[in-house]
Amino acid sequence: MTSIAENIASLRQCIRGFELKYDRPEGAVKLLAVSKRHNPENIRQAAEAGIKDFGENYLQEANQKMALLADLELCWHFIGPIQANKTRGIAEHFDWVHSVDREKIAQRLNDQRPDQCPPLNVCAQVNQSAEASKSGTDFENIEALCNTIEALPRLRLRGLMTIPAPLSDLQSQRDCFRQLTVVYRELRQRWPSMDTLSMGMSNDLEAAIAEGSTLVRLGTAIFGPRP
Repeated sequence: MTSIAENIASLRQCIRGFELKYDRPEGAVKLLAVSKRHNPENIRQAAEAGIKDFGENYLQEANQKMALLADLELCWHFIGPIQANKTRGIAEHFDWVHSVDREKIAQRLNDQRPDQCPPLNVCAQVNQSAEASKSGTDFENIEALCNTIEALPRLRLRGLMTIPAPLSDLQSQRDCFRQLTVVYRELRQRWPSMDTLSMGMSNDLEAAIAEGSTLVRLGTAIFGPRP
């Protein structure tokens, strides 16, 4: 069985290989370790291997891990669906939120972000395939949502995030991601501070990097199967 450190080293080589294949600069793609359902000791091992960014889906679980790992300088990303009654805890404890999908949530995160904390880094989530099981706004409303986020003083608009419907072949995956990349580039003309395109997981990593992802979200490939 390979160790977490070995998995991370292998993934970094893989990401670098895709950067080279698709003429992306070295370091253009950041690795976010999806640590939901994995124990604090595994996160500590990943941190010792150089990972600083961790993604969590569940507030209570994340808060417990943050307390146990408070001696480490980690950057915590909330990547799951956001219920309105969870926004205070997210605003108080996380550095990033990738899953802002409506103006109400953006407003609550802003209002509940503590004054002593820096602005909360936010990605607007796009539901490209209009799946009822997934959060996210649609392409028609994404600009309005970004406009709301940008106007809120305790939030910092960083980019877009998507979780597309599963597709089996590389070209179909690329076509799907390209749609979001086009929108992202258009929005960047209005808001040049946007610098993050959060797309790509284990099954579509190559396609995401080929189409301009700046951050890929990988969990099982780092930590193994979830308990």
